[in-house]
Formats: sequence, structure tokens, C-alpha cells
Amino acid sequence: MPSCRLDHLTGCVSVLYNPAMSSLDPLERVLAQLRLYEHPLLNFSARAKGEGVEVVIRFKDESIPVHTYYFDLHPRDLADPQFEWSFQRQLYDALHDYFVEMFIRTPQDRADRQRKGL
Repeated sequence: MPSCRLDHLTGCVSVLYNPAMSSLDPLERVLAQLRLYEHPLLNFSARAKGEGVEVVIRFKDESIPVHTYYFDLHPRDLADPQFEWSFQRQLYDALHDYFVEMFIRTPQDRADRQRKGL
């Protein structure tokens, strides 16, 4: 996945952002990235899904009834010359969404608040 950087003498030169990572197949590339992340509450995994990859986020403590979160990486995401950075942004966005979805009650749940006298 070449990108272009400016060479002051010759103009634009094609370079790879991370040549070692770009030679892996898409699933292996995502799994390699996930190995760089460790979280005390969550486990990360991935699996092939069509031409893309599905990332899976699970809560480590299975005794707590929390759903599993999934998000897709499309071929265009996987081809991004700065994949490592765009992946981190997508992962952090997914973590934000996942934790927000874990709320049992929010101020918007008026019926629940009325039942509980809140």
C-alpha cells in the first residue's frame, strides 16, 4: 500500500508505511495489530468476513451478562497506507460505543425512572 512522500531532490517517492505489515493477509494483519493491545476488562479477536475482517470485543468476566461487540473492517480500511493509525481510531471508536451500550439505565429511560422513583 504505497503512499507518497516528498523527496526534495527528486519529487514524489513511493514508500510503504509499514512494509512488514502490508505483506500479511488482511486477517493476519488485523490479528497482528490486536496483539499490540491489552486491556484489563476486554479480550480482542478477529475473523475473516467476506473480503474484509470482523473484529470481536468480548468482556473478560463472562459471569456479567454483557453483549459481545463486533465491527467490520472493509477492504478499503485494510488498504489504507496508514492502516495502523486508522485501525487504532476505529478500535477506540468501537470501544467508546461498546461502553456506552453497556449502560443499564440512562436519563432517557423515563419509564424505568418512574417505576423506580428516580
